[in-house]
Amino acid sequence: MSTPTRDEKMTIPQVLADLKVAPSTFYRWRQLGKAPRSIKLPNGDVRIRRSEYERWLAEREDAA
Repeated sequence: MSTPTRDEKMTIPQVLADLKVAPSTFYRWRQLGKAPRSIKLPNGDVRIRRSEYERWLAEREDAA
């Protein structure tokens, strides 16, 4: 029996590096509700599940 894989949690800097956008752009997207859903930890840090990030990116692909 295989063990379930855990969904990796990405940090904001990891997402910024992958998207190649400025922090101000990403935080504006969050304010407008256009960023991927995130998890706010008790210490104020934010994490984004990789599966949520991938889903969010897929929704933004143009149909060619």
